[in-house]
Amino acid sequence: MSVPAAPLAGQFEGGCAFADGAYVPLTEARISLFDWGFTRSDATYDVATTWQGAFFRLDDHLDRFFASLSKLRLSIPYDRGELRQILHGCVRAGGLKDAYVAMICTRGVPPKGARDPRMAQNRFYAYALPYVWIASPEKQAQGIDLHVSSRQRISPASVDPTVKNYHWIDLVQSLFDAYDRGHDTSCVVDAEGCVTEGPGFNVFAVKDGVVHTSDHGVLEGISRRTAIELCARLDIPLRVAPLPVDLLRGADEVFITSSGGGVLPIAKIDGKPVPKFPGPVTQRLQDAYWAIHEEPQYRDPVQYT
Repeated sequence: MSVPAAPLAGQFEGGCAFADGAYVPLTEARISLFDWGFTRSDATYDVATTWQGAFFRLDDHLDRFFASLSKLRLSIPYDRGELRQILHGCVRAGGLKDAYVAMICTRGVPPKGARDPRMAQNRFYAYALPYVWIASPEKQAQGIDLHVSSRQRISPASVDPTVKNYHWIDLVQSLFDAYDRGHDTSCVVDAEGCVTEGPGFNVFAVKDGVVHTSDHGVLEGISRRTAIELCARLDIPLRVAPLPVDLLRGADEVFITSSGGGVLPIAKIDGKPVPKFPGPVTQRLQDAYWAIHEEPQYRDPVQYT
């Protein structure tokens, strides 16, 4: 399937979708009620961002998306270069400088009465809308209160966490656990009681100058990778290993990472203040995270004219 001509800059001011092979306003994008992506959560997706008019680490997001497609035996009718063109087109058409940019592939709709996933025609969608923060800058300054839920994340033996997916029921229920207790957001644990991840973010603890984060059972986030690489660049000791809840609760600093905000400091764990907020290690990583957006090897500028 060929990619249509690049849309006009700002053609769909405020946001643009790509569905059924065409650029359309966000309000016109549609998915069938019978698509297995909707009825069975049989889909994969990825979310890239643009900041000040340029994609950040787009190649890494494309790598992960195509790897996820392969693992789920899904396919899209576009190669890597064409997909890049589509994503750029969505941002351009929306007239967005700072954007949240999603690419999605669903299993699609199988023939009537069929239950064989091989018979379904896979569907591809993409969209760009204004940048989405996990927590607003105002909330970050005020301080995020993280709840450690006792709910267990879906086992990696059941659903590969390195494939970005919509299996979020455990994460959503953990959010209700947090809200019921007056906290802002949540993270879940694995069968051994170690911290895994939260809804859309990875979790880090800093103890005695050493940064800790989980080594398994989590999505290997691009922002997580950036924080890990920045630790090496800044000579900050790092340990990627199981993250016990006690270590998180006893940490000097806690932060989370997400494309929706980068490195975000945590002020409280279940209502108890984290000793250092924002801590010096977190602050160094946060500053470096935004600074790295300016490095040419990580920038993919959008052409608006």
